[in-house]
Amino acid sequence: MQIDVYKIDGTLTGEKVDLSDSVFSIEKPNDHAIYLSVKQFLANQRQGTSKSKERSEVSGGGKKPWKQKGKGGARAGTTRSPLWVGGGTIFGPKPRDHRQDLNKKVKTLAKASALTYKVQDKQLMVVEDFELPEYKTQSFTEILDNLKVNGKKILFLTNGKNDKIYRSGRNVAKVKVMESEKAAPYDILNNQVVIYQKSAILALNEKMSGAGKRSAE
Repeated sequence: MQIDVYKIDGTLTGEKVDLSDSVFSIEKPNDHAIYLSVKQFLANQRQGTSKSKERSEVSGGGKKPWKQKGKGGARAGTTRSPLWVGGGTIFGPKPRDHRQDLNKKVKTLAKASALTYKVQDKQLMVVEDFELPEYKTQSFTEILDNLKVNGKKILFLTNGKNDKIYRSGRNVAKVKVMESEKAAPYDILNNQVVIYQKSAILALNEKMSGAGKRSAE
């Protein structure tokens, strides 16, 4: 398949990039692979640092509050019982690792499925490679205005680290700038428009189409 390349002034360059159908136009996008990828992504964002004190960890309460029998009330061995105010917590949260693993082939299929959906919905754009002369948010927003996407939820993907574009776009509302190779299916699907720099989408196309051929073999 082919897709148009835009200039930063919003006009077409007249150039088209050739993209692999096995990456950007697969016959049957796999929703379950996307589900597994998104589930893994969200699980890996969790810190897992929640902690509550159990009965043995709450300070105080070492002395029996009253004698076992003869008082007419329930027996009590400590004031730090989970049944008492100020007591410990029964089966409370403990620090744990929420991270999940996912097969590399499933990751590749999920990303190809997400990209295919974006192409089908006409929510994927390619813009020429450019460099901003300075760290300036206004310069970045002007480009979005020219592309007629400003105000939408946008994922802007660069080929490798580009500090000027990243810092110029990070304060723009509803815009996320990141390196192309770090974008997960969750990032791609969680935005209305995905904009690739030309070199970024070509590098992704080469990498993923090669991975697709190896998995087919």
